[in-house]
Order: sequence, then structure tokens, then C-alpha cells
Amino acid sequence: MEKKHSPRLPVGKLPIRTLERLLKRNKIKDPRVIVGPGIGEDAAVIDTGNDRYLIAKTDPITFTADQIGWYAVHINANDIVTKGARPLWYLATLLLPEDLTTEDVAEKIFQDTMKACKNIGVSLIGGHTEITGGLSRPIVVGQMLGEVEKNKLVRINGARPGDAIILTKGIAIEGTAVIARERVDEMVPILGAQTLTRCRNFMYDPGLSVLKEALLASEHASVHAMHDPTEGGLATALYEVAWAAHVGLRIQADTVPVFPETQAICNHYHLNPMGLIASGALLIILQANAAEKVLTRIRSQGIAATVIGEVTDKRKGVKLLTADGVVDLPLYEQDELTKI
Repeated sequence: MEKKHSPRLPVGKLPIRTLERLLKRNKIKDPRVIVGPGIGEDAAVIDTGNDRYLIAKTDPITFTADQIGWYAVHINANDIVTKGARPLWYLATLLLPEDLTTEDVAEKIFQDTMKACKNIGVSLIGGHTEITGGLSRPIVVGQMLGEVEKNKLVRINGARPGDAIILTKGIAIEGTAVIARERVDEMVPILGAQTLTRCRNFMYDPGLSVLKEALLASEHASVHAMHDPTEGGLATALYEVAWAAHVGLRIQADTVPVFPETQAICNHYHLNPMGLIASGALLIILQANAAEKVLTRIRSQGIAATVIGEVTDKRKGVKLLTADGVVDLPLYEQDELTKI
């Protein structure tokens, strides 16, 4: 009898249920591993025997080749700071395509990496470089290490019913920057040269890094969880929070901040910004009565922040309140960026 093959999976993250099934096979026997792999877990936590936990993260840059050295540092640092930790040490594996690589290409990636590390006080301590067959563009796989005092560790599964949900900046910052940089000729007639330049600079302003706001938020004991929306956008990140903490969520659609430039790009390509890669925003889940204090603290540093919803009981599901009523929040297991 011919063996049936499972269907091919789309580009992007593994589906949540597939990943959960695979991770259940991983039995960690080392008691020093405080947090291992899990749905929505941004980084691993290891007890090294002193008063601090070691935080470890790895993440690749695959959606774009433009300034990937700079991207990789900040994307990995973001996942460290969601634990309340400070990023300290960085390693990078750089895979370069055999037919497109020159010394200038390698030099540019290295310079971007060093600049990003310097900007956030991180040391580049190692890695690996090679020219690899079969690639159409460079790929960087970053590994970031950091530390956090044991009593200040923040975990994604800490969300509790009744908590408020804060979102910083706005959604799809990374998606906006990537499309503006990769689709220049298509975007100029749609946005105009001045707006396109602003979109290309989204990676710097409002910026992909969430380090400042995450460290500010982690100073408050009322903060129960933080999460960094990436592939699959804000919607997928919210599902990951709900999945990890076994809770429901209730999101007010009209409070979710979407930049007008982002909306214009999404309208042109028929994308939903809720499902577009979203590094640069930070989800902060905290006691509702402390939300205003944390909002004020973050805004005082010139960073926009908004309450977009609340945590509910798991039985209520993950819901989006729209002008037409309450609906299930869409789940984007394939990032909207892959459509183009």
C-alpha cells in the first residue's frame, strides 16, 4: 500500500498545533533549564548558579537581504528583553550565496552588525561565516545572550484574566520597512517619494527595537508578561500569548494603532496589517490598575503606547471587537508578507 504524504506547509512559522506536537517530544532533564521551548516563548532561561538567570535566543533573518546584519541584532535582542533581561552577548552565523558574494557584501553586513551591537551595548563574541551553495540571498542566524535578576524574570505564561494589554508604537513596522525597501519601483507611484523614504526608515523611526520600553515596563512588578510580535503579525502574537498562558483575549479593533503609511501599503497589496510581520511593537500584559502608570512611564520617553484589550477566561476564546460585532481574531499561520 502506498504511503500517504502529509501536505506541504506554507512559508513561515510552523503551525501552532504542529509545533506543539513536536515540542511535546522534547523532555528536558536538566533542572537548570528554567524555561525551555514552548509556544510563544521568546527565549530560553538557564540557572547558572548565581543571582541571575542566563537568557538565550536564536532567530534568523530570511524575509529581506537589506541590512540583515543590523536586523538580526535587534530582532534577537527584542526577544531577550521580553524576559525583563538585558542583552549582552551576540553571535552570528552568516550564510552568503556563492554567485553574489563579494568582499564588499561581507564588509557591509559586518559593519551593520557592529553598529547595531554598539547602539544597544552588546558585544559581538563569535559566530560562523561561509559562502553557501543554493542560496539566492544572504541569510543571518543570530544568537543573543543576556542576563536578568532572578526576581525580575518575566514570562509569557504570566498573563491572567483581568489583565490589561498594552501595545507600543503600532503594528507592522517591520513589514512596512521591508516592503518599502524591497518594492521601491512599485511603491513610488503609490506612496510618493517622500512617504516611501519615511517607510524605508521605519526600521529606525519608529524603530524595530523594543529594548527601551521593555526595560521600562519590566521595572514594574505589575507586569505579568511581555511578547514581541514577529511573523504572523500582531494577531499571531496574541494567539501565542493566549496559548502559553491558557487564557482568552478580548481586543478592541479600533484601538489597535496602524500607521497610515502601513495601511496604504496593505491596501495596495490586499494585505491585513494584523497579520503582517510586526517587529518594533511590544505587547505588555499587566494588572489593569497599573496600566496608566506604565503607559505614562513609556510615553514620557517619547514612545507611543495604547491599551488595546484585556485578558479573559480561556473559555471565551480570542476575540476581536469590531464595528460589526464580536468575531474570532484571525490567525495568520502564514505571514501576510509571503503573499507578495
